[in-house]
Amino acid sequence: MKFTRIEAHPKLDQFIECYWMMQCDDPSPGIEKIIPDGFTELIFNYGDLYRAKTKDLWYLQTPNLLAGQIKTYFYLENTGKTGSVAVKFKPAALTQFFGLNMSHYVDQITDLNAFDNEQLVNLQNKILPYQGDQESSRILDDYFISLLPQAATNPLQNVLDLIFSKNGAISVHEMTVAGDLSERQLERLFKKYVGLSPKYYARIIRFNYIFQLIKSENSSWADVVYQSGYYDQSHFIRDFKAFTGEDPSSYYFKASNMANFFLNK
Repeated sequence: MKFTRIEAHPKLDQFIECYWMMQCDDPSPGIEKIIPDGFTELIFNYGDLYRAKTKDLWYLQTPNLLAGQIKTYFYLENTGKTGSVAVKFKPAALTQFFGLNMSHYVDQITDLNAFDNEQLVNLQNKILPYQGDQESSRILDDYFISLLPQAATNPLQNVLDLIFSKNGAISVHEMTVAGDLSERQLERLFKKYVGLSPKYYARIIRFNYIFQLIKSENSSWADVVYQSGYYDQSHFIRDFKAFTGEDPSSYYFKASNMANFFLNK
């Protein structure tokens, strides 16, 4: 599998984490695990479709889809050759650009044609047929830059910036202070703009930070537990199993797979 990550135009820094592409000409079926990373996506498949497994049920995905926040891992399996191009959004960007209530899309992978937002649906006509990595990123840059004048302000910007700067090791009280919000207002805004509660979202970002720390091969598990802000090793293991279904000592961090591509920034 060939994985490619391309940075968006600097004007889109507050909205887009990156563009990513996957390509594989081998049609042999292979199962991949997808792990929460705190971002939402628009995904366009120009290759064969994927099957997804959530709650012990396999189903065939549509070619073009919106993936909301996920709370735990799930599985994908190719049905043939892979060809995908996608936009990975900052947490609130889909609400800012398209007015979506992200609480409706938690743990959901939705057919892009199911939306009544014409701009959102028509993006697939601009990106497909696939024209190569660089041309696709240029098309996406131009499209989203054209939407900037109508993009809504993000009332959670300061809060989200703090969550990322502290790698998720943050209390709800610190979030309310950063956003000058009551706890009730914070919960309501997170539900609409992110889809998850502020506490759960910070858990995901803290978990993600583990993958950055593991890159330092000199780090012991004790170092990782401490630096990622866990109170003790049992809490660390509990979170890791909740998000991956595996014990951290048995997880293969260097494997060339979708999960590690997305989490090893």
